[in-house]
Amino acid sequence: MKKTVITVMSVILALVLVAGLVLLAGCNKQMVDLTYSYNRAILSLPNGEVVEGKVSSWTDFEDGDQIQVKIDGKTYLVHSSNIVLISD
Repeated sequence: MKKTVITVMSVILALVLVAGLVLLAGCNKQMVDLTYSYNRAILSLPNGEVVEGKVSSWTDFEDGDQIQVKIDGKTYLVHSSNIVLISD
């Protein structure tokens, strides 16, 4: 009797896990982002100038939407909607 209950519970757990994975696979969102290294960046400044270059360092601030990036010895602080970080 106990073996049957354990088997049924194992099957139910497996079905729930499979259903969860199918639902997560249907999203176009990365659940865990482990990319922390970017080689290049393209950013737009308020005056309309576009800066593109090799990233020597970057920082994403937890409490805001700003990203600080260092390109060719210059440090830029931009809103996250005005920058593209590229990992080659």
